[in-house]
Amino acid sequence: MDNSEDLISALQTIQVLFNTLQIRYFIGGSVASSYHGAMRSTMDVDIVADIELKHIPTILETVANEYYASDIAMRNAVQRRSAFNLIHLPTSFKVDIFVSRGRRFDESAFSRATCCQLGTTENCVHVPIASVEDILLAKLDWYRAGGEVSERQWAMFRGL
Repeated sequence: MDNSEDLISALQTIQVLFNTLQIRYFIGGSVASSYHGAMRSTMDVDIVADIELKHIPTILETVANEYYASDIAMRNAVQRRSAFNLIHLPTSFKVDIFVSRGRRFDESAFSRATCCQLGTTENCVHVPIASVEDILLAKLDWYRAGGEVSERQWAMFRGL
């Protein structure tokens, strides 16, 4: 990842916020794939999180000055168990937050995620990262949901 400083900057507040609110979460997607060796440049980070409606006011208050956030999008995502995003204003880095669907797979993925350091010793965050196996299963799920036609998804799957 060639934009790791932006990633770290975008994650710092989220990491502290989720830990303070005791929201279970883990990093997935391209950032997790890159951490495990399938390098890919990205301008977003995917987070799976166990967010509930009760968390939304505190999240909005905490991120108000640093991120673009939509109260309506958050509420809809939590109610529908879908996704919303936050845009880190200083870097334009996008944080895609996928609300846990409560599936057995999600519960297993939470238990297998391991705390890892992203960034350098001087500028880093320690966050839970999805296991390689869970990244592969999630990529395969997306590949199948997309009709098994995405060469990019298949290439990433093979790269892991």
